[in-house]
Amino acid sequence: MEDYKELLRRAEDLARRCEKSGSVTHTSFLTPAERCELEGWAKHNALCRVLFHGGGKECERCAAFFLPDWLEEESFEPSEYLCAIRLTAFFGAPGHRDYMGALLGMGIGREWLGDILVKDNLAYVFCLPSVQKHLLSIDKVGRCTVRAEAVALADVPAPERQIKEKRFSVQSPRLDAVVGGLFDLSRSESARQIEAGGVSVNYRECLKTDLTVREGDMISLRGKGKGRIAAIGGTSRKGRLFISGEVFV
Repeated sequence: MEDYKELLRRAEDLARRCEKSGSVTHTSFLTPAERCELEGWAKHNALCRVLFHGGGKECERCAAFFLPDWLEEESFEPSEYLCAIRLTAFFGAPGHRDYMGALLGMGIGREWLGDILVKDNLAYVFCLPSVQKHLLSIDKVGRCTVRAEAVALADVPAPERQIKEKRFSVQSPRLDAVVGGLFDLSRSESARQIEAGGVSVNYRECLKTDLTVREGDMISLRGKGKGRIAAIGGTSRKGRLFISGEVFV
């Protein structure tokens, strides 16, 4: 399991600085697992208000923003702290891995970059303002020549996600039963996948087949994608528990 002690120490420092200065403080971009850890930490810190934003809708990689008392979440303006660039590729259509490799090859740490959205010959990259100017100097991705330009956050299109709704029933909300329902597996196969390290809950590997799944949990299965538990509630005549979820395909 990853060690998040340094992340939480940093969060505590940012929270104190926010309270003392009365201004917004923030982290760099977090992995989804780091965000889950900070969300859990924030729930036990009543005086701390944390908002997560990645620059656009449904971003996986977000920065954590610590808000002073005077600033309401509705008034928070992400464009003051995050920005974006658009890359246009010529004579080809590089993939996500190509863009990632080219950007990291410029000496940019992954924590300075947010989501990278790719469609056809275009890519949109969320980043921190401190590295935007350097990123704009990129002129090649893989074998393709690219043109980089700054764009407003509002001009970045929302990602196109296909969601398959799932509804099933289980005897109990154990992880092996829920994984089977989400990904159309037998319970024995679900248990085998979990024990082999192929299942993550809220972006952390989980080896416990009997873990109790809760509403809002994000469950990933290696090779199958990920899904979210939307609702747990209601029982059938035979006493089975109904679960509603979404699988991202």
